[in-house]
Amino acid sequence: MARTTRRTVLKARQLRKTMSKPEVMLWQQLRKKPLGIKFRRQHPIGSYIVDFYCPSAKLAIEVDGMAHDMGKRPEYDNRREWELSQQGVETIRISAQDVLHDAEDVADRILRYVQSLR
Repeated sequence: MARTTRRTVLKARQLRKTMSKPEVMLWQQLRKKPLGIKFRRQHPIGSYIVDFYCPSAKLAIEVDGMAHDMGKRPEYDNRREWELSQQGVETIRISAQDVLHDAEDVADRILRYVQSLR
């Protein structure tokens, strides 16, 4: 996998300013460091930027809207997940609709999963 470049870091910074509503809602839950677990938002890993990242669990969290089901996006997502897995990073996908419906519940499920990895 490619190393993280300055360009990727700058893009991640820009994405932090333009997060989608579901991403903002989930970030409001995860930023509190629940149970002492730290999360990062729009985190660059190699040439990719993941929506959220838990460094202690090496876990990437992607909030997927409808666009992830269209065109070549599923193929791209699968390749990306495989490449991240080669770096020891597991990816979980969360539906944007689930976050919009109950962001607190989604955050709780993520926390339980992170705890199960420890």
